[in-house]
Amino acid sequence: MDLGTSKIALTVAKVDKENVQVLYYDETPSEGIHYSCVFNPGKASECVSRALKQAEDELKIKILQVVIGLPRYGVRQEKAPGQLERTQPGSCITQEEVDTLKNLAMEDFPLEDDTREKVFEAVAQSFSTEDLIRMPERDIVGAISRSLEGNFTIFIGRKTDVNNLEAVFQRAGIAVARNFFTPDVTADAVLTREERENGVALIDLGAGVSSVTIYQGGILRHYGAIPFGGRSITADIQYECAFNESLAENIKLAFGACQPEKLLSMSEKIIQISNDEDGSNRQLSVKYLSEIITAREREIFSALLYEIQRSGYAERLRNGVVFTGGASQLANCTNLFKEMSGYDVRVAFPRQKHFVAESCPNILDTTATSSVGLLLRARKDDHLNCIDKPSEPVKEEEEPVDLKGTVFGDTGNETIKEKKPARKAAAAKRPKVTFLKKFTDSVLGLYDNVNETAE
Repeated sequence: MDLGTSKIALTVAKVDKENVQVLYYDETPSEGIHYSCVFNPGKASECVSRALKQAEDELKIKILQVVIGLPRYGVRQEKAPGQLERTQPGSCITQEEVDTLKNLAMEDFPLEDDTREKVFEAVAQSFSTEDLIRMPERDIVGAISRSLEGNFTIFIGRKTDVNNLEAVFQRAGIAVARNFFTPDVTADAVLTREERENGVALIDLGAGVSSVTIYQGGILRHYGAIPFGGRSITADIQYECAFNESLAENIKLAFGACQPEKLLSMSEKIIQISNDEDGSNRQLSVKYLSEIITAREREIFSALLYEIQRSGYAERLRNGVVFTGGASQLANCTNLFKEMSGYDVRVAFPRQKHFVAESCPNILDTTATSSVGLLLRARKDDHLNCIDKPSEPVKEEEEPVDLKGTVFGDTGNETIKEKKPARKAAAAKRPKVTFLKKFTDSVLGLYDNVNETAE
């Protein structure tokens, strides 16, 4: 399920290893959601329940679990290096050790306030050893070193947004099997390997949020989002022309376009609007409508270009910009962005090579890219089955644990409470890992070690 500002999209698919057959896809108008974040779980859960019941009635199944995406707005990012002291320093670094370091970065990053924030995703940017600096993952596996350091970008969201999202499904009586960082899974649905490797900015133009996700060297490098999208354009038309929201949206979809100077004879057309209630007639020129739309689009694109510039990768986007999302199909939208930025721009639809969807043609639209991304990411879990009853959660008990000198370094002598599974036997000893919230002398120390080795 993809919970958006304007719609809730539900996709049901049958997965057999690499074969994915989409059995159902439908969109339901959403309520209680602003800027992709749930603010009213009661209203949102009613929409979720209706969407689920409609799918269950059509497919004759009972859905007990769902895979969802995390909110796209209100996400910030921080850089953090983490170091793993290896138990066998004379052996080659294994993929398992790299994965352990990445998982610990996700689980144990020290938040400023863990009552208000939650780590959405931790993405490894590069890895280093005593002799190698800032190497990609594919080159670090197999190297020999006493320690392994990873440089991570940590994406952090608001815990309230996650709690509200979970409350929606609790009220609907549905378990959340997995949740994923939405910008990353959306890229799975539309970007090619070459685009991610050579450098590309994926711009997702939604109803309430517009976001930019930057890839370079095959790695997610930067993410930013603004609280403006297709609904902002609709609101401008509504208030400027004194229409209701439904009429403004329909006019935008039927006649909306950017760059009035390029509409040629179309700009001379007049839209006649009849009011059945009072019998009045109103007129709106297509040119004026385009001027309203273009003004807002310029504002949105300027903010997104600022995010691209702020990322530090503006000069390294060899494959330009890829547009997706419902608002990306507005006429002349890509031409306006290309004129403002100079980048090559294409509109991306879900790539059908990853799945079969003969009975669900709507899933090939730009509005379904996040849904397809969630589906493709969930496919990698062989044990995921949303028509199975979820397993009972393991009961937890509090156990005092001294964290001095462990995962994230010296936290002092204080003892804090850590939750441990009651049924679990004594856990295997975790590797010694040191994570720092900010870059410190650790990177400089790497250079010192290299220089000493060279001498």
